[in-house]
Order: sequence, then structure tokens, then C-alpha cells
Amino acid sequence: MAYKNASSTYKETTIKTAGQGQLIVMLYEEAVKQLTKAIELLELNNLHKKDPGRIEQINKAVMKTEEILTELMVSLDFENGGEISKNLFSLYTWFNRELIEANISKDIDRITTVKDMLSDLKNTWSKVASQNTNEPASREAVGLNIAG
Repeated sequence: MAYKNASSTYKETTIKTAGQGQLIVMLYEEAVKQLTKAIELLELNNLHKKDPGRIEQINKAVMKTEEILTELMVSLDFENGGEISKNLFSLYTWFNRELIEANISKDIDRITTVKDMLSDLKNTWSKVASQNTNEPASREAVGLNIAG
């Protein structure tokens, strides 16, 4: 129990002290993690008898990713981000639509496509964030709990 509390405190502190670029990377990492979980559970479900508890876990993982995408959408800066912000908004909107449809039909291929694209974005943002390690920590709280 003490380990879980320490781990949770560490994650929370990391999030609170992260710069904006690092927060974006953390959001992408969590989205990829959740979709990986959903894919693994879907594969299990396809191999074995469908389990209502497993279906609920799949739904939660996909919906958590949708929440992360929504957080990424509302954090876009259209004034300073210009065309990049517009393109990311369109991409996030497409991701959300794909995930909604994939979750309804339990389509592993669609979830995998979104996961792979999010992973590519994470890698790109990770490079950008590492080049800007001197950025100040964000004073704005992220509205989504990615710590747990």
C-alpha cells in the first residue's frame, strides 16, 4: 500500500512540475498505453469467450483515450499555433471518431491505426520537448488525471 501511495505521489509531482511539452508527451504516452491495453483485451476476448468484465475494461481504456484527445484539443493554441494547431485539431477529431466507431464494433485494426499514429506524434513531441528542456513548468493545471 505504501508503494502505491509513493508511486502515485511521484506521478502527481512529475505532472505538476512538467513543462508544457513534457505534459503533451505524457498525455500521448497515456493514450498509447490505454489503447495498447484495449487491443490486448480485445485480442483476449477474440480468443476466449466474451467476458462482460473485459468488455467494460476495453470500453474504459478507449474512453480514457478519448478524454485525453479532448484534453489535447482544448489545449491547442490557435492564435500562436496557426496551421499546425488546425491540423492537430482535425487529426484529434478524426482519432475520436475512429475510436468511437472502433469501440462500438470492437475493431482492433482501427484502434491499432490510431495507437500507431499517436505513438508517432508522441515520438515527435518527445524530440521537441527534449530540445526545449529549459521551458518553465506550466502554471495551468491539466484538467485530466493521467496519474492513475
